[in-house]
Amino acid sequence: MGFFAVRLTHHYLSSNNVFKRGTVILYLLVYVDDIIITGNDISYIQSFVNRLHKEFSVKDLGSLGYFLGLEVTHSDTGIFLSQAKYAHDILAQAGLLDAKPVATPLASTDLFLSTCDAFHDPTLYRSLVGALQYLTITRPDLSYAVNQASQHLQSPTQSHFQSVKRILRYVKGTIHFGLHFSKPVTTTLLGYSDADWARCIKTRRSTYGYSIYLGNNLVSWSAKKQPTVSRSSCESEYRAMANTAAEIIWLTHLLRDLHALPSVRPTLLCDNKSAIFLSQNPVSHKRAKHIDIDYHFVRELVSSGRLHTKFVPSNLQVADIFTKSLPRPLKFRDMLRVGPPPVRLRGGNSVT
Repeated sequence: MGFFAVRLTHHYLSSNNVFKRGTVILYLLVYVDDIIITGNDISYIQSFVNRLHKEFSVKDLGSLGYFLGLEVTHSDTGIFLSQAKYAHDILAQAGLLDAKPVATPLASTDLFLSTCDAFHDPTLYRSLVGALQYLTITRPDLSYAVNQASQHLQSPTQSHFQSVKRILRYVKGTIHFGLHFSKPVTTTLLGYSDADWARCIKTRRSTYGYSIYLGNNLVSWSAKKQPTVSRSSCESEYRAMANTAAEIIWLTHLLRDLHALPSVRPTLLCDNKSAIFLSQNPVSHKRAKHIDIDYHFVRELVSSGRLHTKFVPSNLQVADIFTKSLPRPLKFRDMLRVGPPPVRLRGGNSVT
């Protein structure tokens, strides 16, 4: 696909538009005074840009390279999204440009407990955490740590700020990392769902997370605390499955609008056999009345053939990185396709 960015002098709201004629598909994204156009026919794209020139005072910025703080690097195999400049600005704001990098965003024993004195500058804490939240657009490996830090915006303590500084030290060592996207061999939707039962020491609520792939590309992810207490690990895992299933269904609607819906039904992977059993066996309903709504939601998707659930071993559970702090996150980071930018070789070729 060709990528073009066009800047308008007028102001518009954010909008997505799809043009399809025969085998030609164009996608148009309008945000305020910027337009991104992409599609599978370069001549149609250029024709549309020329028409815009006749209607508006616009400037063709050529191949997409920067948009809303996201840096786009093109290679022979796909594109690479990063926020290196934005990450540098966050480190400068925190005064940690010369900090020593660390290997993980959080220590595996860090639970974000409020057991020490209040932090003297809550505004700084909120500003840094808010900036880190935007950084997770291209850094899903930060999602769990940033989610933990964002739960204490109202009354941060000294220990909370030390944890945020550790996150920033991890960013310092991986400042040029971002997300790799390439043309998938198969365009199937595959979701990973996980929950860490009763993770929060104070409230005993569980932390859940998911990662959803289109082919081999990560397209959606989340790390959140569940709004209610789960009475069993099966319950917390099943609630996580329900949230992941809802996201998968939303993505199927989006892909249908984009004329890119895979023909194969999506698959949802979970490492809890009890939760998988619940999703596939209606006879277990009487034992799950306390999760009645989530039960019916997932069961109907499975029984109607719109979703397939499957067990995945814990060592291959990618969503683990969204529910807990891992001592060695490298394998899961690679599975998320988070890494350094592609290396350009002599002659204009590039490898990742």
